[in-house]
Amino acid sequence: MAKGFFGRHRDFTRLWVGQTISQVGSQVTLVALPLLAITTLKATTFQVGLLAGFETVPFLLVGLPAGVWVDRWRRRPVLIATDAGRGLVLATIPLAHALGGLHMAQLYAVALGTGVLTVFFDVAYQSYVPELVASADLVDANSRLEMSHSGAQLVGPGVGGVLVQAVRAANAVLVDAASFAVSAVVLLGVRSVEDEPREAQARAHGHAQAEPEPAQVRSLFASVREGLDYVLRHPLLARIAACTATFNFFSAMAMAVFLYYAVRRLGISPATIGLLFSAGGLGFLVGAWLTGPFGRRFGVGAALTFGAVGQGCAFLLVPAAPTGHPVPFFLAAMVLEACTGPVFNVTQISLRQTVTPSHLYGRMTATMRFMVWGALPLGSLAGGAMGEALGLRTTLWIAAVGSALSALPVVVGPLRRLQSMPAPPDPIFSTAPAAVEKMEGVDGSAG
Repeated sequence: MAKGFFGRHRDFTRLWVGQTISQVGSQVTLVALPLLAITTLKATTFQVGLLAGFETVPFLLVGLPAGVWVDRWRRRPVLIATDAGRGLVLATIPLAHALGGLHMAQLYAVALGTGVLTVFFDVAYQSYVPELVASADLVDANSRLEMSHSGAQLVGPGVGGVLVQAVRAANAVLVDAASFAVSAVVLLGVRSVEDEPREAQARAHGHAQAEPEPAQVRSLFASVREGLDYVLRHPLLARIAACTATFNFFSAMAMAVFLYYAVRRLGISPATIGLLFSAGGLGFLVGAWLTGPFGRRFGVGAALTFGAVGQGCAFLLVPAAPTGHPVPFFLAAMVLEACTGPVFNVTQISLRQTVTPSHLYGRMTATMRFMVWGALPLGSLAGGAMGEALGLRTTLWIAAVGSALSALPVVVGPLRRLQSMPAPPDPIFSTAPAAVEKMEGVDGSAG
């Protein structure tokens, strides 16, 4: 069955392979960058939290306009350029370390630069997937992308932890830089010809002002507002955004202090930290593989509920871990979050792509990213500040309880009652109110 899927979608397979390669490298840096700050530059708890914040604050700064621009550009060139750019930016870290000039300011700058490029890459690739596969295959396609992410989480942190101890954290970042370069080369092999964006077509034919919305070349503000209106007024997307943003805020709060807590307070080695993340990655593989069958057997709403509750409650095991033997508790938390997280993520991404008109893919994705990823830097900064003010374990408890409560928008409301994916919106609907009105009817019948 897998062979038939890849045979039908060769260009998606190239996207998938490129993503898998770069994801492995990213997981290496996920471990290497904060450990570099902690062990080499002797960073404080707040500085580590600030570093994590710089990686994700671009989703707040440029997330919304990125969606507008991606809707006006072809997606493949964006993917290639941002992969190449991330590789070059990351390569400056081992270079500066070799020259003896590495400082926290550079780590902040690299985190911010790669974060900006990641915003554009993520918006573009999630908008590109529906162009490469049929609507009926979206869940399978997103499951494979989630499995590549899961496989990277299985291999990458373990490799990263070992590399940090063997060749130092700065050199370990080279692996990530190389992975982005390889991913860019793989994406060059995508042969599918994209349709020219609708606004670009209007400009090319010289009748932008004569065409009805959204073919007109409108202001950036109006385009951003259309994406926001669509998501915030949508009965399903608004709840997905609320659930995911809340979970991301509190999970980022926890992760901002977790490595510091594990390394400095509990004395866990970098290699053990990497192996813990890798062991949790086994759960991601299981969760990504089960998402499709689970949704078909129990329904879309059940999959969303199971995923949201499971990933939210997993963090309760972290502060509950005894200081004498914390590793089994940490492992259980990572496996539980890893098994349930993909079920939620694959299902909600596929649902978002299904209910959104094609000309709004970029803005819908950017709006969701703005809200759900924009919560990450706020959580990281809050975690770093609270870790110094209230203590690491207290901060972990606050983050864990908040994560558990994040499932409420899914548990209470129409998402839980969905049995199957709604019908795709009629392409004639070009404005958010019309599309939402149509979806409200779908949602009511599903409930």
